[in-house]
Amino acid sequence: MANTINKPQMVISPIQEKRVTKTGIRPSEKGQFQKILETELEKVDSVRFSAHATKRLQSRSIQFTTKEQAQLAQAVDRAANKGAKESLILLNNLALVVNVKNRTVITAMDAEQMQDGIVTNIDSALIVR
Repeated sequence: MANTINKPQMVISPIQEKRVTKTGIRPSEKGQFQKILETELEKVDSVRFSAHATKRLQSRSIQFTTKEQAQLAQAVDRAANKGAKESLILLNNLALVVNVKNRTVITAMDAEQMQDGIVTNIDSALIVR
């Protein structure tokens, strides 16, 4: 008696063209991905405000111009480059205490609130000109 081995037959199907680019993103999703990426990159570069700081700014009717926001972000970058953790940033008539690592303004004071001139729990100070 002869032993026979049944070989399974391989089924080869035609290659279907996938609508995916080399990056793995469908062309229809490319624009959406770009928007999401830009939004996330802006978050990294920008400075956030804590709930406490936001309340302080609102109660004192303080608003930041685009230029001031850019100056603040640059000041936080400079503080980070020097290894700062909690910085006092003096910007125009404002004093802002910033957590540098989280890029978050913890509290804000205007000239009237800075009368006693004491700020605690900081390791650095920057004057923005």
